Amino acid sequence: MINAIEVVRAITLAEKEVDMTPNPSVTVSLLVAGAWMSCESIPASAQEPNPPSTLSGHTDAVRSISFSPDGKTLASGSLDEGIRLWDVATRKGVARLKGHTRAIRSVAFSPDGKTLASGSEDFTIRLWDVATRKEAAPQKSTPSLTLSMAFSPDGKTLAWAGDRTIRLWSVPTHKEIAALEHKDFVWSVSFSPDGKTLASGSDDSTIRLWDVPTHKEIAALKGHVDSVSSVSFSPDGKTLASGGWDKSIRLWDVATRKEVGTLEGHTSAVPSVSFSPDGKTLASGGWDKSIRLWDVATRKEIATLMGHTDGVSSVSFSPDGKTLASGSDDHTIKLWHVPAAKKTGK
Repeated sequence: MINAIEVVRAITLAEKEVDMTPNPSVTVSLLVAGAWMSCESIPASAQEPNPPSTLSGHTDAVRSISFSPDGKTLASGSLDEGIRLWDVATRKGVARLKGHTRAIRSVAFSPDGKTLASGSEDFTIRLWDVATRKEAAPQKSTPSLTLSMAFSPDGKTLAWAGDRTIRLWSVPTHKEIAALEHKDFVWSVSFSPDGKTLASGSDDSTIRLWDVPTHKEIAALKGHVDSVSSVSFSPDGKTLASGGWDKSIRLWDVATRKEVGTLEGHTSAVPSVSFSPDGKTLASGGWDKSIRLWDVATRKEIATLMGHTDGVSSVSFSPDGKTLASGSDDHTIKLWHVPAAKKTGK
């Protein structure tokens, strides 16, 4: 079986050697673990009537973005080893947090907005004081790189994953309190709004639901036919969205553990999904360079946002739902005014 992490890293390295013109149509062939793969980049469609704001400063792929709870600050983590903080109102960078020595894979704000967590390929997790821009606690050494992390709604627990194990870490004591096992690499973790359930998406093509108080697995959701790269709970906790390497997005009823919808439209892997604060819209970012907006009730695509010149690795709505941020392998972050999104007519 081809290791998905090897594939992503190989794609990133190959893209750096390709001259990306404004509307390229490039096919990159990769030899990974003895198997050839083709990755086709798709030309952008017509420009949006209201172009997004572009935040530039990173020198490599932006793999994770996170809004602060008050919506005033956006954090970004990049393969350039840097974490940047941006003022959302002015669209200006306000700080760069230095300390990691390898690529940043995940950033997440605590629920009170006072702390930012970051996970890296340098096998450490760091907690930063947002006000002082300094490390708030000694770095936590990890047995693997960190691909995803999430704070519990009460801010007392940090879940993170990077190998086959999801680890729960007590934020006040800085101690590991549980280890939850998948059969393969875990790409994404997400807490339910009430903090009682943790969802995880893995290379084993499953989504697993875990009871947080008991640390026990309560369900394995099967439907994707390839790695599950992103999971996200709706604000009411009733629906779970998942994005996968099979190019699909799936919606699951959390109570019944049943799949209730499949959203299709992306032409490549979907590494990120995110619900709007009112739960009515789902955003997805794809390696096909597009961001798609979906009506959750009708399961229909309502808008396609084009503008990035490389794969979209991370999408996130602002707390007021008016802005959608996207991070891309083109080294930029874009801020989209959601009401201005062009309808697709689908």
